[in-house]
Parts: sequence; C-alpha cells; structure tokens
Amino acid sequence: MERKSHIDLFGATVLILFAVLLGVNQVTIKVTNEGLQPTFFAAVRSIGSAICVAVWVYARGQRFDFPPGTIRYGLLVGVIFSIQFTGLFAALDMTTVTRVSVILYSMPIWLAIGAHFLLPGERIHRAKAIGLLVAFGGLAWAIIDRGAGVSGQASLIGDLAALVGALGWAAITLLMRGSPLRNVSPETQNFWQMAVSGPLLLLAAPFVGPLIRDLQPIHLWLLAFQIIIITFAAFVFWFWLLTIYPASGVASFSFLSPIFGILLGWLLLGEEIGPSILIAGAMVAVGLVLINRPRPDS
Repeated sequence: MERKSHIDLFGATVLILFAVLLGVNQVTIKVTNEGLQPTFFAAVRSIGSAICVAVWVYARGQRFDFPPGTIRYGLLVGVIFSIQFTGLFAALDMTTVTRVSVILYSMPIWLAIGAHFLLPGERIHRAKAIGLLVAFGGLAWAIIDRGAGVSGQASLIGDLAALVGALGWAAITLLMRGSPLRNVSPETQNFWQMAVSGPLLLLAAPFVGPLIRDLQPIHLWLLAFQIIIITFAAFVFWFWLLTIYPASGVASFSFLSPIFGILLGWLLLGEEIGPSILIAGAMVAVGLVLINRPRPDS
C-alpha cells in the first residue's frame, strides 16, 4: 500500500481492532504475573516471539535484512524494549491495570512531541494539540472518577514504572520511523526487539526474585497467547501500519485501549462501570477525530 498522510477508513477500522487487542493484553499480563515473575515472563515472551518471527520469515522463503547502518539501531531498540517491558510488567505487578493503562497510553503524547521535532511532516498543529489533550482528558476521567468502578491498590513506584514503559514505547516508535530501521521489513524490526531483549531480560530475572510463582495451566495458555498473538502477530502488524500511516496518527488510537480494558473488565471480570465511562469514551473519540483530521493546507 502507498504511504498516506492521514488515517483513512481502513486504517481506523484495523486500529480500533488493534486497540481492543491491546486492552486484552493488559489483563493477560496481570493474570500471568500471578504464575510467573514479571521479568522472567517478559524474557520467555521475547524469546518465544523471536523464534516465531524467525520461523515465519524462513517458512516464507525470505530472509531478515540487516543492511549497513542498521545494526547499532537494532541493538538500541532491543535495549529500550527491555527497559520498556521491565517497566510495564513491574507496573502491572505493583498497581492496578487501569492505573497502568492511563499512564502507559500517554505514549501518543510523548510520541507526538518527539515526532514534532524529529519526523518531517508530523508537526503538531492546533487541532492535533487539542485532540491530544481531549483524548488524554477522557482517559484521566475514566481512571480518576470512582464512578467508573476503577479502584484498587496504587503504587508510586508502579506508576513511575508504567511511565518508563510509555516513554520506551514512544522512543522505539520514533527510532523505527526516524532511523535507517524504517527501510527494513516489519519482521526484521520485530526480531531486533525480541532477539535482543530476551537474553537481557533472562539475565536480569534471577536478581528480581523467584522465577516461578503459583504456576497454573491458565498462565501457560496466556503466555502462549502473549507470544503468538501479541509480541509476534500484533507487533509485526503495528510496524507494518507505521510504514503506511503517520506515526502519531497510528499511536493515537492506543488511547482507546484503556477504555476497552475497562469494558472488558466489566464483561469478563464483573467489574462495575458507571456513566462516566461513556463520557470518557466520547472524549477519546472526539480527540481521535481532531488528532487525525487532515491539516487545512494538506
């Protein structure tokens, strides 16, 4: 597909479905942390996904592409990915899914700011700035308002860990778009993340605590879901979308994921939600329209 200047109907549809998947992701990580130590869980997930990507590439008769000038950026992306998911998994171990979600999905704000300075053609205009504020305000409302049924333990360290995850996610997206890695395949981009982060996280895991907690069959099923669907299929799809649509536009749809997370909590876990979630959802929708609205001069 040719590169587009804004999110079209196809892009909006698949990005909404992707946001649903990311909403499910937070819940599955939280549950799997009950059976596996978070850093060890992240390591196994990365190693498993690297194997999946390699099998996928070679089964199709293709090869990873490592052109000159990309290796150092690939290693850097893998290191940042390790830090990002150490933060995310630790955050989900120390605080609630909903608190992690609102902080993690502040990522589009950091990405939009970074893209404004680093990526040509992605400057923040007035409508985009207003959209970012409105969308994030909707998420904040959904999380802060106790009428939304969001309650539970809170941890300052957990919140800061989630912020590390958000900043890491934004940094990786900027590197994928602004470095020579933009010229390699999505599979190669994903492989760099997983192949580098897996060994690093595995080395760090024994220093964090026991690797196995109360491991049950459900945790193994969710681990397989994380490896095959999230870190393999979904991440490759994410990088493919970045080759077609503006980075800030793609990332902005992740604002929907915490909303879907809350709704899935109500549907699957019986958590209570109130009318404020509907208001928050409307704010997020309005924010996304403003963020992805083409500039008058485009």
